[in-house]
Amino acid sequence: MLRKLRIPIAVAAVLAIVGITDWVMAWPFERAVFLAPVLVVGVAALLGLIILWGKVIAQALRESRRPKLVLGLWLAGIGLIFLLTALGLKLPKGE
Repeated sequence: MLRKLRIPIAVAAVLAIVGITDWVMAWPFERAVFLAPVLVVGVAALLGLIILWGKVIAQALRESRRPKLVLGLWLAGIGLIFLLTALGLKLPKGE
């Protein structure tokens, strides 16, 4: 059943990637279609990195003695980075 739907699902996924890129970047649709192979490879690479880092995080949490504390500290650190970025904090440039 799923074997018959492989190509339509792939076409729908590519069209979704092209459509979202067209909408987000405010490009003409033709430009997004022309860049579809690059967009598909980029999205695949991004999803691969998300899966990889998800597995790394899951393994680290499994091996830690206090996974809730580790997860809380990670989320607090990421939240602090987003907060400081939203506030416009600029770090001094080294010379």
